[in-house]
Amino acid sequence: MLSKRLTWIWPCLIAIIIAGAYIGVRLVLNDYDPIALAEIGSKYAELDPAGEPGYDGQFSYYIARELDPHKVEPFLDVPAYRYQRILYPLLARSLALGQEALIPWTLLGINWIVHGLATLGVSWVLHKHNVRTVYALGYGLWVGLISSVGLDLHEPLAYGLIVGAWVLKEKRHENAFALLLVIALFAKETTLLFWFAALFPAWKQRSSNRSFMLLALGGLLFAFMQWWLWVVFGSVGIGSGGDMASGFELIPFMGLIRIGFIDWRVFGLFLLIFGPTIVLPGLWGLFTSLKSRLKIFTDWPKVSLLLHSLLIIFLPFSTFREPLGLVRIATGLVLSILIVASERNYTRTLNYSLCWIAMLAMLIPQR
Repeated sequence: MLSKRLTWIWPCLIAIIIAGAYIGVRLVLNDYDPIALAEIGSKYAELDPAGEPGYDGQFSYYIARELDPHKVEPFLDVPAYRYQRILYPLLARSLALGQEALIPWTLLGINWIVHGLATLGVSWVLHKHNVRTVYALGYGLWVGLISSVGLDLHEPLAYGLIVGAWVLKEKRHENAFALLLVIALFAKETTLLFWFAALFPAWKQRSSNRSFMLLALGGLLFAFMQWWLWVVFGSVGIGSGGDMASGFELIPFMGLIRIGFIDWRVFGLFLLIFGPTIVLPGLWGLFTSLKSRLKIFTDWPKVSLLLHSLLIIFLPFSTFREPLGLVRIATGLVLSILIVASERNYTRTLNYSLCWIAMLAMLIPQR
């Protein structure tokens, strides 16, 4: 019994160790200051227009430190866009009992623990489908998640909730599955794609379960929050990114092609790195999901795969030009591929997914 459990537990341990090592290295490089891991920039921390902009994790910290939307607004680059991701800072503040000194640690702790549990969930589902659990490392060691754990970002919690929903669906707990999808909306808005993918199949089966009602009410609640954000901040939260974000493209992969207009050498490097790891998986996901034709609308995994593939194909230039932002937003595609490949036993695809682990090289410190 112990050996059977170890077969699906060990990927979780590997993910926890690697994520913990990344946190540890960053703490050492920043004199063990947990606040520094959020990449605080003087532009927002000190309200200095000429200061350093920092990175996205700082906004999680600012909101956790001060929940009042009017008081925290000056510290956010795009207030509505940042504040809609309320769940992660709210949990961090609650676990810290409102003590500001503890918030940086609870931000780190939530991501680290949730990421480990999510990897465990992926491994459990793979084991249930008689698929080798080593493929759970495609999720557990995905660079977009490992980096987010150590940068106080929303992805580990948001997609951890999606993994939890997947596990519950495998256990045939349809209502709980729907509930977690709704909760994930308030961790990061990109999980809307998973929520939307579940909506139509739930509607088809609405007479036999309450999941459609839960999904619909959750969608209305999320829409209400967008209205509230518009009232408070003057805009809705849904958008293509934070400060200086460009819009979604109309031509496939134009966001990537635009890099070539600026510097063809950088374009070649990006194509070499992200071509086989994000572009090709996006195309594979598009063709694989479309092969189902009309049946796709009753299949949650394949609708998710289609939507995430389309997201990658039409991503803004501002996302394609930022490697870390690109791998973060590709997390939904990675998870969708693992869900479909495990359920359809696409062994070749699962083998290919292990190549994603090599992208951890992006996190090697430069100093």
